[in-house]
Amino acid sequence: MDTALTLLNLEVNIKTSRQTIRNRYVFTAVFAALIAVSSFFIIPLPGGIPIVLKNLFVVLSGTVLGSFYGGIALLIFIAAGLIGIPVFVIPGGYGVFLTPLGGYILGYFAGSLCAGLVCGLPKTSEKKIRPFFLLRLCIASFLGFALILLCGVLYMMKLNSISFKAAVIAGVVPYILGDSIKLIASIPLALKLRPISAQYINQEDT
Repeated sequence: MDTALTLLNLEVNIKTSRQTIRNRYVFTAVFAALIAVSSFFIIPLPGGIPIVLKNLFVVLSGTVLGSFYGGIALLIFIAAGLIGIPVFVIPGGYGVFLTPLGGYILGYFAGSLCAGLVCGLPKTSEKKIRPFFLLRLCIASFLGFALILLCGVLYMMKLNSISFKAAVIAGVVPYILGDSIKLIASIPLALKLRPISAQYINQEDT
């Protein structure tokens, strides 16, 4: 009797584990899809350079999913673009890396990974906001946005053989206002979404 009960519990645990893994990757794939479609959401600004929401969702992939699953979401997104699915701002598959946009795409992965490393896996207990974690989240979001811009600048310097100052003027200055708005918006969004994502990503915590 005890052996049969043990085997039954083992079978239930295996099924639960498989369902947990499936939920994690389905949720991660959904986030990758959100990143892909986010380039269609454009907010015009008076200065002529609109706010594109893609890097907001990129940073959120790290702060909401954690480094591992956020990184996977970005790998799915980048792989889709490389095989020709029009998820980048410009078409062209691998050809995008012959343009300055290639640096920002590499920065997407670095930014998501870094933001997720600082925040860690989401937990359901984060429904209650704690000052220390709020500070971590602010730092994580800032580093995520900053890394995207830094990778874009360094790539632009190499690709166009220009100085760091010139690359910053071309690849950072025009986006400071928009990225600042997105950085501020990313904090409450991550606080709201992390406990929800924990139900899929970190089910051991539930």
